[in-house]
Amino acid sequence: MSGAVPGDALSEAPLDLLIVGGGVNGAGIARDAAGRGLKVALCEKGDLGEGTSSRSGKLIHGGLRYLEHYEFRLVREALIEREVLLRAAPHIIWPLRFVLPHSPAQRPAWLIRLGLFLYDHLGGRRLLPPTRTLDLHAAPEGAALKPAFRRAFEYSDCWVDDARLVVLNAIDAAERGAWVLPRTACVRAWREGGLWRAILEDQDTGGRVECRAACLVNAAGPWVEEVLGRVTGVNAASRLRLVKGSHIVTRKFWPGDQAYLLQNEDGRVIFVNPYEGDLALIGTTDVPVAGAPDAVAVEEAEIAYLLAVVARYFERPPARGDVLQAFTGVRPLFDDAAESASAVTRDYAFDLEPARPTPDQPPMLSIFGGKITTYRKLAEHALDRLRPVFPQLGGAWTFGAPLPGGDIGAADFGSYLSGLRKTFSWLPPELAAHYARLYGTRAERLLAGAGALADLGRHFGGRLYEREVRYLVDHEWARTAEDILERRSKHGLHLSAEQRGAFTAWFDQGERARSP
Repeated sequence: MSGAVPGDALSEAPLDLLIVGGGVNGAGIARDAAGRGLKVALCEKGDLGEGTSSRSGKLIHGGLRYLEHYEFRLVREALIEREVLLRAAPHIIWPLRFVLPHSPAQRPAWLIRLGLFLYDHLGGRRLLPPTRTLDLHAAPEGAALKPAFRRAFEYSDCWVDDARLVVLNAIDAAERGAWVLPRTACVRAWREGGLWRAILEDQDTGGRVECRAACLVNAAGPWVEEVLGRVTGVNAASRLRLVKGSHIVTRKFWPGDQAYLLQNEDGRVIFVNPYEGDLALIGTTDVPVAGAPDAVAVEEAEIAYLLAVVARYFERPPARGDVLQAFTGVRPLFDDAAESASAVTRDYAFDLEPARPTPDQPPMLSIFGGKITTYRKLAEHALDRLRPVFPQLGGAWTFGAPLPGGDIGAADFGSYLSGLRKTFSWLPPELAAHYARLYGTRAERLLAGAGALADLGRHFGGRLYEREVRYLVDHEWARTAEDILERRSKHGLHLSAEQRGAFTAWFDQGERARSP
């Protein structure tokens, strides 16, 4: 799969949809639309998922705390989607148990029990175990917590590799005929002759191509208003509220596979999740963003805030010097005029302009808000809004369809991994697990023809071998070392600074040699 702008092939005949934005919403819409028979192109000015969609808390969840804001429809939809996605991609999505230590100063026990009862039943839970109450002085889940916390509630949600979720949707879209163009910016778009005309620019080479489309979908996330104003020249009232959510990564500091949900004194909650085996992912903050989303960075005050919440609950919490990595993502929330950033809805809204398209005024659909859990349903709803424009549109189809690599029998990842290890018995167990987790059933394509570890090529450290790198370049649009180390995989967390530098130098030299 090439990320280069496809020139004449793209400009010959009009598209049905030109999607601007290669995050999870854009990729999800591209996949759904291509599967319904539309001619689709998706362009993204950076790498796929490089913005918000790879900087999330990496959870597929109903949003327990949203019940406090009476967002029952959103929670119900998210809980239903939780199990739909678990079946569709059991290699990158798996169940995770959360321990919520009871802190009476924040929320009374009866309120938490009521919320968890609703959480267990709103979405028709079938695959995940129900809530239970824990005696923290007796249960192993309480071993790392301070003795002041005596009781906890344990419930289920799911973990997701967010960046890979984006890429898998893009792969499926491409295999169904969509053009997927990372590092390709839509620099200008205008209405002409009953169509949208757009200029796409390759961000690496500066090469440009013009294309036409019956509809423009603005799925640019934090940049949705920039696309409206600077790219299309459409004046629209601001409906976006940018909120920064920051996370930190430390070494794991508790026994067991469970995660924790910690109530803070300001009423917010913080997730403490096991991450990449021996690491912990802690987040998130909610900080309003006033400037350009490109310039946002993690602030020391946010790191201190997260560490302080953890220190309130754990006997041996991490200190500032234990923070291995910090990252932040800008969440493009639909502005519902809530006073605090934490109270802003995580629901989504559409703006179809014009509301009733005409032959001279082709539509633009802009997306405001949303969360990673509901991206598939958002895509369905987006195409529902466009059905009057495309009367030939096929029916919804993604509900029971696996994502690439997710066609695992009964969504039983453990059984699939056992079979992969038997087929490739020469693979070290941790490497087999890595390939199965990232690629699912497509791990067999990556390993085709290999019969020994030496067949995987150069070893860069950790679990990173040359064969995987070449697979990511050839099949998943990876064009930089960062694409591979930070988004297509998390190898960067497991390599030393020297190893990362050596890999980057090798990769850059190889890419220069491949370039025309």
